[in-house]
Amino acid sequence: MAFFSRALVLATLSLSVACSQTTALSETPITIDGSSTVFPITEAAAADFVKGTPGVRIDQAFSGTTAGFAKFCEGALDIQNASRPIRPDEDKACAAHGVTYLELPIAYDGITVIVHPANSWVTSMTLDELKRLWQPSAEKKIVRWSAVRPGWPDTEIHLVGPGTASGTFDFFTHAVVGRGGASRTDYKATEDDLVLTDAVSSDELALGYVGYDHFEKHRARLKGVAIDDGDDSVGIGPIEPSALNVRRGVYRPLSRPLFIYVRAESLLRPELDKFVTRYLRQADAYVTGAGAIPLRGQEYELVSRRFMSLAKGSAFMNIEQPGANIQNVLETQSATR
Repeated sequence: MAFFSRALVLATLSLSVACSQTTALSETPITIDGSSTVFPITEAAAADFVKGTPGVRIDQAFSGTTAGFAKFCEGALDIQNASRPIRPDEDKACAAHGVTYLELPIAYDGITVIVHPANSWVTSMTLDELKRLWQPSAEKKIVRWSAVRPGWPDTEIHLVGPGTASGTFDFFTHAVVGRGGASRTDYKATEDDLVLTDAVSSDELALGYVGYDHFEKHRARLKGVAIDDGDDSVGIGPIEPSALNVRRGVYRPLSRPLFIYVRAESLLRPELDKFVTRYLRQADAYVTGAGAIPLRGQEYELVSRRFMSLAKGSAFMNIEQPGANIQNVLETQSATR
């Protein structure tokens, strides 16, 4: 029954799309942009698919989640990699351009605060200390380590972080400062995680933050900082950034789902439908291979059901709590459909 309804929805969708948009297998590449955090996962999926599907080309870039959504909602992309849920203003932009979409969680992430391995004074930080350091009022004021915590060295602190086009920036500022996009601006900003990593790994006075997958890949030249959110009912004291702690739900509030958003109209192209189907079927392997954190329990099955039923729109857009449990969100939405 699920396959019949899917075929029916795709047939109905095809009536609303111009014939010129349904191109032959090899004429038009699958276009993907967005999050640099999700990029390595989708890159692995794309390489695997192209290897076994002659004639298909997949073009992928990473301009950041926010910049990617701007392109996606104009109809310029088939798939948007996203390290945060779509925002209401972006959802409205998609609707204004006639773009409908499927929201598919594919992994968990734990944003990791990183310092140089030779940094001997920072092993943990509190959420209040992170807020004091990154909030807009800290600009040109909190510029020394000793201003973050008494007893730390009275030396400069060199901040590095994602740029404003990044979903990691949006999520971090929401979770730490309390409002997405609220941040000091006097730091070295980059959309390239490797540039960020290089900056921290070459400077003993630096501090930055990246997605867990990037930290995991470069663990030998970085040190992850344990975070104390002040809520011992979730986890006692500072919690180390680790796949286990993210999956257990105790690495708060810097745990988050990672997504791909698929333009529904693009699924009329058989190669894209097959690509996303294979992506979800092999997601655990792609995610693990990229150093990211796979979904838990039955969550991949729930996501696959969401894809097969062509459930359009967002289940996560209006959820305020960082690190929402994917299974709870999808089961709650399924119960109300």
